[in-house]
Amino acid sequence: MNNPAADQVYAVARLYRLQWEPVQNAHVLLYPEGMVKLNPSAGEILKRLDGRRSVAEVARDCESAFATRGLLDDVLAFLDAALEQGWVRRVA
Repeated sequence: MNNPAADQVYAVARLYRLQWEPVQNAHVLLYPEGMVKLNPSAGEILKRLDGRRSVAEVARDCESAFATRGLLDDVLAFLDAALEQGWVRRVA
């Protein structure tokens, strides 16, 4: 377990490139050996991981975009899984 925290900052790992794939109708992570098709929540979180905003800011932005509250725990859980997969890296 990587224990991401609300005050930490993350970005997509250098090996991966996040993009919208119209054929898949989804965000995907491209890497030299292939592609990972992301579910809508994962795509929304990853596109906000710009290496500048904290996890808490990303969660607030998602809450604002989708008119909901209480997403921080979900974002942290996703980040833990994304770190295990090597999709993201901690910047600060």
